[in-house]
Amino acid sequence: MPISWITVETPLPSGPVRFGVTELGVAAAAFEVEPGPGPDGPRCTDERRVGLVTERVADYFAGRSRGLALPVDWRLAAGPHRTVLQTLHAQVPYGRTITYGRLAELSGAFEDLNDSGGVAARAVGQMMHANPIALLVPCHRVVAADGLGGFFGGPLGLETKRWLLTLEGVLPPTLDWTGPA
Repeated sequence: MPISWITVETPLPSGPVRFGVTELGVAAAAFEVEPGPGPDGPRCTDERRVGLVTERVADYFAGRSRGLALPVDWRLAAGPHRTVLQTLHAQVPYGRTITYGRLAELSGAFEDLNDSGGVAARAVGQMMHANPIALLVPCHRVVAADGLGGFFGGPLGLETKRWLLTLEGVLPPTLDWTGPA
């Protein structure tokens, strides 16, 4: 099953988001500023898929829905990474956050690790950075124990994370908030 690509404009500081879709669902989602596959892959020509992804993304960013509610194709995640991402997807709803360490614990992916030094939390941070299905599997909801933590690409990524957490009501809007009222 090949992946074809849909690019959707968003109000995010990072700009458009690329979605890789298959017959099973969304297999990839990436911010346009991130390097990686997509632009050179085949464009999705299935009007039903394009319409569904575009509509769900528009509703989410307009504040009309509390998630994208699109089927997920998990093919690009395996092993503990997949376990952690599936735990995040199932257990951390819109408007909530979880720390890297708590997600590691909740997932059970690191039970065999004697983790007195926070290795599991750091591993989850790396897994969030490598999340192939951003937005659908909401890595922006995973935060550090002492603040927001990171997000892709430095300052622009952190600004995008703040924007998403503001949209979801986790953070209060700033005076320059550009999201829905």
